[in-house]
Amino acid sequence: MVSLPQMAQRLIPLAAALSCFGAQAQANQQSAWSFSGFATAGLVGTSSDKALYVIPGQLRGGDKSWSGEVDSKLGLQLTGRFNPMFSATGQLLTKQNGKGNWTPALEWAFVKAQLSPSLALRAGRMGAPLFAVSDFRDVGYANTWLRPPLDVYGQVPISNFDGADALYQKSLGSTTLSAQLFGGVAGSHFEGTKVKLKNMVGFNTTAEFDGGITLRLGHVQGKLHVYSNTLNGLVGALRGIPVPSISAVGNQLAADGKDASFTGIGLAVDRGQWLANFEYTMRRTDSYVPDTTGWYGTLGMRHGKFTPYVTVSRLKVDSSNVGSLPTAVGVPAIDAALPTLRGGVNLLVAGQSTEQNTTALGLRWDAWRNIALKAQYDRITPKRGDGLFTGAQPGFGGDSVNVYSLAVDFVF
Repeated sequence: MVSLPQMAQRLIPLAAALSCFGAQAQANQQSAWSFSGFATAGLVGTSSDKALYVIPGQLRGGDKSWSGEVDSKLGLQLTGRFNPMFSATGQLLTKQNGKGNWTPALEWAFVKAQLSPSLALRAGRMGAPLFAVSDFRDVGYANTWLRPPLDVYGQVPISNFDGADALYQKSLGSTTLSAQLFGGVAGSHFEGTKVKLKNMVGFNTTAEFDGGITLRLGHVQGKLHVYSNTLNGLVGALRGIPVPSISAVGNQLAADGKDASFTGIGLAVDRGQWLANFEYTMRRTDSYVPDTTGWYGTLGMRHGKFTPYVTVSRLKVDSSNVGSLPTAVGVPAIDAALPTLRGGVNLLVAGQSTEQNTTALGLRWDAWRNIALKAQYDRITPKRGDGLFTGAQPGFGGDSVNVYSLAVDFVF
């Protein structure tokens, strides 16, 4: 387990080097470069030592032995403005990724053309606008919660995409309408397995009303590819049996260019002391990755520099998308292999078909101008499988798990 001091030894040289570069850029009056960054130092512990609490896709997390690897991260961003029309942005982010390491990755790298006050075009690597806080989900300081609710945000392990988008914004009286069309390819690693969404197209729309009310609707679809030797071996074995009821299960399991989509609606209210957020999302695929529905509701109230909040959320499986193998087909060689194949199918489907309910209580303290301290308690009840926990041991499940989190967020 990597401790916070060990992580600091890894991250501080990177931050120092890029901070010096950013300072030099800002000092040059002839340039139009700006440098900024964000970071989180977090600790997570739970009431169980039979599974690890993680952000879905991570390989290591917290149990009764606390971990600093779940929420901790460092992001550095450089933006250059070449003239009133053209600009470029790059963001380097390091956190525990789906490969289980902390290798810094280029999260954003795009050029932007502001064609008019209302219309902009971008190309390169950009944040995938799948959720209400997609662009700043990693910027802990910008969010009230210690982390976005995983019952919703854990459904898709993708944070950016390579491609292009068009952004349009229009004011109608006191209402501001924003629309984004985008397309490209997205990829990441989930617990060490490479995942890609190709031929990705989607839209993201928001309406901001007077009085601090924002509505959002978004949708994305594409072709899902999962690069797993275990999955490919099982699919190949099932497809190779000339029995329709068996080969059909292989086709259902396969994630080799299957249709996949994700849809979300959201509501945010920010009025005076009160704030509230709600999102409802649906994931649909034609593969072993199940159809799911997720939702959360958050209510908070500011008291000076303190903001206590409560969040209730749920992740539910709507369909596993995979049928059952027959018990026998009357061919001895095939019947002898069916128990092993059935075990592989059941294990794969069960590992994906997870549900859970979560109730969270948290407190944010804006201690300084650019620093926020947070504490959050989650009570998670896995309703099916192991929920979003990983590395579960025999005997895990059936009982609620308490999760305790502390974090310091800052921006610079």
